[in-house]
Amino acid sequence: MQKIELRKKDLDYRTREAYKNLRTNVEFSGDDIKMIAVTSCTPNEGKSSVSFELASSFAQTGKRVLLVDADLRKSVLLQRHQKGKVRLGLVHYLVGKYPLDEVICETGNKNLFMIFAGPVPPNPAELLGNKRFGEMVKKVREEYDIVIIDTPPLGSVIDSAIVAKQVDGVILVVANGEISYRFAQKVKEQLDKAGSRILGCVLNKVNMSKSGKYGYYGKYYGKYYGQYYGNY
Repeated sequence: MQKIELRKKDLDYRTREAYKNLRTNVEFSGDDIKMIAVTSCTPNEGKSSVSFELASSFAQTGKRVLLVDADLRKSVLLQRHQKGKVRLGLVHYLVGKYPLDEVICETGNKNLFMIFAGPVPPNPAELLGNKRFGEMVKKVREEYDIVIIDTPPLGSVIDSAIVAKQVDGVILVVANGEISYRFAQKVKEQLDKAGSRILGCVLNKVNMSKSGKYGYYGKYYGKYYGQYYGNY
């Protein structure tokens, strides 16, 4: 197992509380929710930040948490959060070069473990759909209390739908004012076709000073996706 240190990031009180609320609502979704995929409609909606902070929030409660970076096409978790060098990632395991234990990173944050994506492969969808990914899912389900999988935007590529078939639930991150309702519905339909359970929608990048608009979007997305959470 690799050992790494993560960059420290101080969140303001409102943001910390938003992630606590998100964690609590995931817990209220049922005790069978152990493995969660996080996706978005388009790039830059904040899904990777939500994945990391949700995993960190669960770890702070004493749960043993694994965060898996399955965005093999355009990973951002490594450059944003890790200090120093990570030698092995998910791709190294999926192509059969290394066992799972060697690509897992023990972080300096108590109870939080991570698997970074690794080098960009020529066939990410095929790798996520192969039997080794399925074997990984079974193994980490037994060894960790919570597994969060950060996946690519579903509005751009099919990778997230492949992963969604093997998890207990999916969280969709939607950036406030950046996509249309019709596009969000189209992405939701793709998740439905994959047979995935949608736990809810995170309404991200909300300008909290515009309380009227925030209230409208909270009601709008809450009606169609379940819970919503603001993070600015």
